[in-house]
Amino acid sequence: MTAYTDTELMIARAAQELENDDTTLVGVGVPNLACNLAKRTHAPDLEMIYESGTIGSNPSRLPLSIGDPVLATNARSVVPMTKGFGYYLQAGRIDVGFLGGAQIDRWGNINSTVIGDYDDPTVRLPGSGGACEIASNTDRTIIIAPHSRRRFPPEVDFVTSPGYVGGRDNRAELGLRGGPEAVITDMAVMHFDDDGEMTVDSIHPDVSKADVAEATGWDIQFASDLDETRPPTEDEIALIRNELDPDGVYTGGDD
Repeated sequence: MTAYTDTELMIARAAQELENDDTTLVGVGVPNLACNLAKRTHAPDLEMIYESGTIGSNPSRLPLSIGDPVLATNARSVVPMTKGFGYYLQAGRIDVGFLGGAQIDRWGNINSTVIGDYDDPTVRLPGSGGACEIASNTDRTIIIAPHSRRRFPPEVDFVTSPGYVGGRDNRAELGLRGGPEAVITDMAVMHFDDDGEMTVDSIHPDVSKADVAEATGWDIQFASDLDETRPPTEDEIALIRNELDPDGVYTGGDD
């Protein structure tokens, strides 16, 4: 089998979370590659919406930003960003959103605002952008991030994008739709249990439970029927390398 990179595995695994007829709010980078891979394989009717306001996009090449003109070509429609958020996202018409962040905790809460104390932070981060709206209004949120103890602390320093807060009941009490569905890293795939806590469902080839536990800031739980993540297929690798990211913009720097 063709050797694959950690990033290619994450792309292929994230694509598997998408279903045909899903409507997804797409960002650049790995989420964009995952959505386009799904559309070219098992989900041809996937509807892709970008934050810039392009509805039903079918980009002919890799978009370099959410404002790349290639997203408008052959799109179903192009609307102002305010309408994209108001008429589609906040109205509950989007099934899936992709997010990342500097910190993700056991409840799927995401921090992209500050590291350290808010008033005197160690690092000031870019902030929410549309992430809080995506986390609050889509039916399912998929989180993609590298796996390290620093990135997965017991509690985020600031809740930029709410997950299950401190449990599923807490999210419901806040009146938020949906919630985080999956967390896909370069080591494992996690979903959320009945209480809303992150649980490891599969670990990637050549990764051990000890590796995942060491890279996580709390005593993360493993499913009793723990699986090994399916590697990307030859066809998926070929699509990623030859069609989706031929210049290796997002996949070229991986070992």
